[in-house]
Amino acid sequence: MTARVTTRVTARWPWRMSAATILPQDAPRPATVRPATVRPGDRIAAVRADVSPPPAGRRLRRVILCAIGSSGDVHPFVGLGRELHRRGHDVVVIAAGYYRSLVEGAGLGFVDPLPDVDFRDTIRDPVIWHALRGPGRIIDLAIRPLLEPVHRTIVERAAPGETLVVGSSLSFGARVAEETHGIPLVSVHLSPALFRSDFAGPRVPGLLVHRGPGWFRRLQWRAVDALVVDRSIGPWLNAYRAGFGLPPVRRIAAEWMHAPLAVLGMFPEWFAPPQPDWPPQARLTGFPLYSEEGVSEPGADVAAFLAAGPPPLVFTPGSAHRFAHGFFHAAAATCARLGMRGLLSTRFAEQIPADLPPGVRHVSFVPFRWLLPRAALLVHHGGIGSTSQALHAGIPQVIMPMGFDQFDNAARVERLGVGRALARRRFTAPRLVPLVTGLLADAAVADRCRGAARRLAAADGLVRAGDAIEEAWARHVASPPAHS
Repeated sequence: MTARVTTRVTARWPWRMSAATILPQDAPRPATVRPATVRPGDRIAAVRADVSPPPAGRRLRRVILCAIGSSGDVHPFVGLGRELHRRGHDVVVIAAGYYRSLVEGAGLGFVDPLPDVDFRDTIRDPVIWHALRGPGRIIDLAIRPLLEPVHRTIVERAAPGETLVVGSSLSFGARVAEETHGIPLVSVHLSPALFRSDFAGPRVPGLLVHRGPGWFRRLQWRAVDALVVDRSIGPWLNAYRAGFGLPPVRRIAAEWMHAPLAVLGMFPEWFAPPQPDWPPQARLTGFPLYSEEGVSEPGADVAAFLAAGPPPLVFTPGSAHRFAHGFFHAAAATCARLGMRGLLSTRFAEQIPADLPPGVRHVSFVPFRWLLPRAALLVHHGGIGSTSQALHAGIPQVIMPMGFDQFDNAARVERLGVGRALARRRFTAPRLVPLVTGLLADAAVADRCRGAARRLAAADGLVRAGDAIEEAWARHVASPPAHS
């Protein structure tokens, strides 16, 4: 359920500036907590000395959006930032420098927390795409190195008493900023796989938490916490937090990562019904359907290609995938066998076969919200962004899940009857052809796809998320969290 972490803050929140730590003047360091070997306070020398709780009625002036991840993680926050900017808020996005042009092109402020790190180099590691080892590698490559820079950036950018932070699931620095400085945080989980449950659990590689009796599911979750998550994340996270006088936390993924103020699930209830043991502060707002509209427009050549023939098949292995040569070879062969046109989408063209069949071409990037309603079917990796865009377009989809939330998203698509999953080891043209043919020929599938599109057209997930964020701010202003 909700995290129970005691933040050491006084009623007036007076901060003493120190090279060793940033603690309230009258708050003794707990005797049971050893100071961190790395002194985090040394890196946060420019923190604001007065981060006070807002008085009643104080308007929300600045929203800091923390988007940790690839395009599927960043796009929703850019769309959300545009919505919040439309409402009159000053919006700053913290993301990898690779996304600077996108964020600034959308009219939002931008901060790269690790300017010396090239995102494209980070994703050169093939282990990222291993179903079991991938999450650990992502933590080592991106999450742990971002802890201190994100924490520091938020503290430096926060307007005292007028700032709210909205952070993606792995924005640990944002959660620490809430603990050390009381800067209110709204957690955002883009996919239902981030919500554990002993009732209807997500599909997780290597686990069976989606089946069996409740005690069996609870036992698995406890084992994951004790033997994997807390053991791999806890030492460095708690060492950093100890430098600010904070006690150790456990059950990091089960409790601590969910902000006590509010948690937004950016998907609709019909895609993933809320479970009784989800965090009580969770609220579902719907899919954040944004794919660089207003920044990246479809080229005339793509528009001409689409107008010149029947709707094509569209293939993408994910925006951050650099090892998808086999995926695109199977894609091209599938189009050739079916005699259908195809678009192979990736910004890393070295993955595309040198000789493509007639009617099949490579595109670097085309906004899916524009492209997919003009397509026949989407074949993809199962990222929540691609999944939701296909649902919105009303077209069937074939999913080749590789890791992270992709297995859970694929299972939900199959449960809705709007697509099929195909295991990575079986992803070949001979197996793909009958799946594509069957989905396109099935009138019931087409009807269910149209039904999903109608549901998504009836509600704007970004508007609902904006409402939820402003309501969270109103609750924060009305009753600031109690600290001891």
